[in-house]
Amino acid sequence: MSTSMRSWATPLAIGSFIILAVTGILMFFKIEGGYIKPVHEWLSWLMVAGVVLHTIANWKVFVAYFSKIPAVSIISVAVVVTALAVFMPASRSENPRAKMMKSIESARLETVAELAGKESGEIIATLAGNGISVSDPSMTIRQIAKANQKKEMEVLGLVFR
Repeated sequence: MSTSMRSWATPLAIGSFIILAVTGILMFFKIEGGYIKPVHEWLSWLMVAGVVLHTIANWKVFVAYFSKIPAVSIISVAVVVTALAVFMPASRSENPRAKMMKSIESARLETVAELAGKESGEIIATLAGNGISVSDPSMTIRQIAKANQKKEMEVLGLVFR
């Protein structure tokens, strides 16, 4: 069984690695147009599946690595780095971009209109044309999104379009 599994598990791991490597490098350099980010996030599951199946198909070789100090050291470092990435806070201060977005989402439409260089009436008309109602220009972007069962970014996308 491991031979037949190896014939497609290894190419699956290699193919998904290529996808994740290219999209990951592009994201590192802030090139995130098109479907780069969703492809990277969703197709990472192919990598997980490919590596798990590849490990099963090559179980004896995999277990043999644990008798070699360099291999155990590399695997141990990977486990420690993963644990640190998952469980340690990134920094004491929040990402400035995230703070900015939270501020804009909680700002009144009138204020956001000024940032967009538009009149609030013009934005209300644009939103209405896209099925989003605004009962009062003093509503925040978050309130508008919630009242219309939309995401804040969807509303902001229309405001800054």
